[in-house]
Amino acid sequence: MGIFSLITGKAGASGFGSASTAEQVTDGVDASRLTVIITGGASGIGLETSRVFALRGAHVIIAARNTEAASEARKTIMEKNPTARIDVLKLDLSSLKSVRTFVDQFNSMKLPLNVLINNAGVMFCPFQLSKDGVEMQFATNHLGHFLLTNLLLDNMKATAKSMGIEGRIVNLSSVAHAHTYPKGIDFDIINDEKRYNDKMAYGQSKLANLLHANELSRRLKEEGANITVNCVHPGLIMTNLMRHSFVLLKIIQVATFILWKNVHQGAATTCYVGLNPQLRGVTGKYFADCNEEKTSKLAKSDELAKQLWDFSEELIKSAQ
Repeated sequence: MGIFSLITGKAGASGFGSASTAEQVTDGVDASRLTVIITGGASGIGLETSRVFALRGAHVIIAARNTEAASEARKTIMEKNPTARIDVLKLDLSSLKSVRTFVDQFNSMKLPLNVLINNAGVMFCPFQLSKDGVEMQFATNHLGHFLLTNLLLDNMKATAKSMGIEGRIVNLSSVAHAHTYPKGIDFDIINDEKRYNDKMAYGQSKLANLLHANELSRRLKEEGANITVNCVHPGLIMTNLMRHSFVLLKIIQVATFILWKNVHQGAATTCYVGLNPQLRGVTGKYFADCNEEKTSKLAKSDELAKQLWDFSEELIKSAQ
């Protein structure tokens, strides 16, 4: 979209731009037949995404590590929208066991699944390993979502077929996907504390979100499944995601205040890609400010995407 469009909020080809809100991009959409899972749907742009999907009539499942906060979020939404259909389930994406437990609990509810919003994440955190022995940003931002998506796919395929409604999967990536290690995904040193760089590791995990979406999109198209998979960059928004680098990012925000969005604008691209009928049949794409955007060269690599898929499957197997 370019800096000019970002600053001015000028609409792109979609009719929307950086100043558009989540409500505006879903205006007139009837989502009353849809069930959506939103990871990290209790705070920041995840909360706004939950609110707007519920406002459009969808049955929202907030998947959150902190179920107490998620229940408060549910209460807040329902105070202004008493007819909202919202359930809360516990999900810690840094734990593969928690991912499996979440899917078992969701399946026990006997619900269809039309939309999956892989929104949750961590950013710039100090080096630490997950319960499964994987670097935390890679584990939470990519690996947990990779397993979650794979475990929910059968439900989504069956739902799309029985209801005749296109399923949609949205991965939240970032412009930071272009600022990663030289190889893109440094498979050999994922867990190497000495080589760890919190900014590069974040970029690596965001590149993984894009590569995952592209490879899954390719596989689903090959199968003929009625499910699209796309990625979004929400923009610069000061949320709890940035707690590990709050001071640094606050300084950057002051210096670049004109580029930052509020949460209503920050959730717009997610809601646009997840709900807007303009995107019917569109898959394997990357969006920013509600318009298709270019990615880095590494994000376009089919070979790297396949390598990441195989690597992720092996990590999951080794953790069992």
